[in-house]
Amino acid sequence: MAMTNYPVNDALAIKVWSKILDHEALKYTDIGPLIGDDPNSIIHRKTELQKGPGDQITYGIRMQLNGAGFSENNLAEGNGEALTTYSDALLINELGNVVGVKSEYTIDQQRVPFNLREEAKDGLADWYAKRFSVAFFNQVCGNTLQTDVRFTGLNATVAASTTRIIRQSGRASDDLLLSTDTFTIDLVDKAKEMAVSASPKIRPATFAGGGSMGSQRRDYNMTLTDRYVMYLDQYQVYDMRRNTSTGQWQDIVKAVYTSAKKANPIYEGAIGEWNGVVLRQTAAMNSTGTDGVLPRGISATSTAVPNVGRAVLLGGQAAMMAFGQRGSISKYRWNEELFDHKRRMEVSAWTIHGLKKTRYNSVDYGTVVVSTYAVAHT
Repeated sequence: MAMTNYPVNDALAIKVWSKILDHEALKYTDIGPLIGDDPNSIIHRKTELQKGPGDQITYGIRMQLNGAGFSENNLAEGNGEALTTYSDALLINELGNVVGVKSEYTIDQQRVPFNLREEAKDGLADWYAKRFSVAFFNQVCGNTLQTDVRFTGLNATVAASTTRIIRQSGRASDDLLLSTDTFTIDLVDKAKEMAVSASPKIRPATFAGGGSMGSQRRDYNMTLTDRYVMYLDQYQVYDMRRNTSTGQWQDIVKAVYTSAKKANPIYEGAIGEWNGVVLRQTAAMNSTGTDGVLPRGISATSTAVPNVGRAVLLGGQAAMMAFGQRGSISKYRWNEELFDHKRRMEVSAWTIHGLKKTRYNSVDYGTVVVSTYAVAHT
């Protein structure tokens, strides 16, 4: 029986692997359910730069009109209200990684039961998945201590707006939080209150049941859910779980287990729901080291506060994301190079993209940061 094979460096094989990477890189990340091409998504993926040249995309917002209007005997002519608009911009740039392995022609490949080239592909998919998560949380949590844009979506981070941050017990800065200032459920209520009363209001995101956030078809067979989403680090989750009073942890958990919600991707992996806010946990918010992950709290003098965690409430268009690669079948470019007489191989993946928190008029548009004392529990 004839078999179809794609050998190393085959042009079609490279295209196939580019498609696979395109699918797997975002599927593996814990922020995958947040990304969509609809403005109601938490991470709004803009597509304009995939269609033409350019390294920046600018988008805007029109503020609500607030004039009193006109009635009998009021002169309307010449007294019109001016529109108020603001803009923000997202940069894209190149980011990739290279994996070196021995080729299929070597004893190294003969010695192991797994395919080194396949492992390189999977490793690059994992790398991109983690990097997108790292960049997202560095952006939305206002991690100004990370200045290497390779870890911040290829855009500089900006501190959380003073009108978009809450600290337990009303502390003035992260370094003033005490060991008693741990995460409690009332902070979710306070963050939502801030979101609803903001000007402009932080809109909840719209999630389509049974599909990805990018599939926002409004038809009779699809359940749409409007919700805010809040991410907490694992220490904040532990502190919240310790409260077993009525209306606390058990009520939070049972809210996500109805059959209708199980089909909605935002509830997959959620730890609970409270007051229209889906609560999720991510380890990407409490790691430290060379992986570029958020280094916890930030003091009034812009130094790291390791005993403080930052949760973040997210609404529609909290962040913007864009890809380049004009005319490509994928957002990723896959490349393989054989050298040393075909004994060694370098496998690489590249993408042109950008990710940043949305801000208009120098104010965060879709985020509320919540800082609390949060340390490992022994």
